[in-house]
Amino acid sequence: MNKLYIIGILFLLFSCKRNTQSKGTNQENNETDATTTYDENYRGQYHFSPEKGWMNDPNGLVYKDSMYHLFYQYYPNATVWGPMHWGHAATKDFKKWEHKPIALYPDDLGFIFSGSAVVDVENTSGFGKDGKAPLVAIFTHHNMKIEKEGGPVYQYQSLAYSLDEGETWAKYEGNPILVDEKNKDFRDPKVFWHKETKSWIMVLVAGDHAKLYRSKNLKKWDNISDFGLEQGAHGGVWECPDLFKLKVKDSDEEKWVMLISIGSGGPNGGSATQYFVGDFDGTTFTSEQKVHRWLDWGTDNYAGVTYNDAPKNERVFIGWMSNWQYALKTPTGNWRSAMTLPRKLGLEKKDNKYYLTSSPLKEFLELKSMADGLSFDLKKGEQETLDMPGVGQSVLQFKMDKKDLKFALTNAAGERATMLFDSASKLFIFDRTQSGNHNFNYEFGNKLHYMPVDDLPDSFEVTIYVDKSSWEVFINDGQFVFTQQLFPSEEWSGVLLENLSGNQNQIKGLKMAAIPSIWSN
Repeated sequence: MNKLYIIGILFLLFSCKRNTQSKGTNQENNETDATTTYDENYRGQYHFSPEKGWMNDPNGLVYKDSMYHLFYQYYPNATVWGPMHWGHAATKDFKKWEHKPIALYPDDLGFIFSGSAVVDVENTSGFGKDGKAPLVAIFTHHNMKIEKEGGPVYQYQSLAYSLDEGETWAKYEGNPILVDEKNKDFRDPKVFWHKETKSWIMVLVAGDHAKLYRSKNLKKWDNISDFGLEQGAHGGVWECPDLFKLKVKDSDEEKWVMLISIGSGGPNGGSATQYFVGDFDGTTFTSEQKVHRWLDWGTDNYAGVTYNDAPKNERVFIGWMSNWQYALKTPTGNWRSAMTLPRKLGLEKKDNKYYLTSSPLKEFLELKSMADGLSFDLKKGEQETLDMPGVGQSVLQFKMDKKDLKFALTNAAGERATMLFDSASKLFIFDRTQSGNHNFNYEFGNKLHYMPVDDLPDSFEVTIYVDKSSWEVFINDGQFVFTQQLFPSEEWSGVLLENLSGNQNQIKGLKMAAIPSIWSN
């Protein structure tokens, strides 16, 4: 088909340049001494990853003075999980990141596990000085020594504060500030200011449920309610909660949303994040939701939380792009793990049910360079392969009807990552069993993954963000989302489309645009 060949020539104009310049702060005592070029095999070019070492959960997402701060679970001395620190990076627009010095180090109270950060504008904590509002980190201390000795209490909550925009931190002398004698899994505090009650609210997790606390000064906390003992998915320990308010699309209604991650028991195996839509009266969160709802149906979006104080009251989300089934084994080099794209969360109501939507920030959707794209028909059973140099670091977008269709990324090694829409079963089916390197772990490439799409319109948009070791698929403007790691032996260079329906199928407005590296100058 000649017009498809022409597409390949057009895409060549937008092929991506790789960057080989080092940037950022070298971490002390790092056993992974290889020079960081950000051009290593599988290094995502527009997804945040640590300069070196191990990374997992995003922590302390907070916006202050035009900067988005990202703290994260970090072990600088190896590419596997170890004594946890808080790594730190910052950005103005998510297009360029600056690595910062490690924010929090382990101490006599334990490792530094997950938590959150707030701007204490009114200096309720008393940590501020000379009119400077402090950044306050609220995190879990995990005492590995007590855990190994069989002690009942080895996770408790602590504080640290910064008066220089997170560059340096001091730990509160009164740590820990919250201890629970009943729950051994007692962690991951998310704190926010609740203006209606003029108090701080903390939601954290205690094994199989969430606990809510209130404070006037960030130091003394009272348990005000619990949630979730008999609701939601319980295939694993609850982790990394979040609680926030969203306006329902095309209405004046507002609802509260609680995010809860579980380390196992996700819809396609392993780690995943569920959500609940309900109401919060300043004391109790309630939800009438009867079924499990998943933020992302893919296997590689876990432990995500949202930014405190983001501009325009937007709810900006970042997740850890991995899964505990195989996180320690992924075939990266002197670093391990990346974050998802930053996403704007929204809320929609359909048939008296509420749905959380998730779409990348508009900064990453740069498709105008391809004008209106190209539309073409595929006859029954017809298959076409499009030559698309640069597709391995790009965003693709097209519209399709609710007809059976196969879409696959391909490369010169004969590998492919496949997405298939089955209209009869109302499923998107994802196959990475032939996507390249998956021998590092049986669970990674041993089965198909499914995403039910019960209420799609007759025609809908598909947007796919492809990076060196991942793809993120957004269906119908984020109504359905699928995130997955991929490890091809060669870069993706083509796209295969096949009409699996019984009649003609039309692809409308197919576009592609390169996404620049966040590591380049």
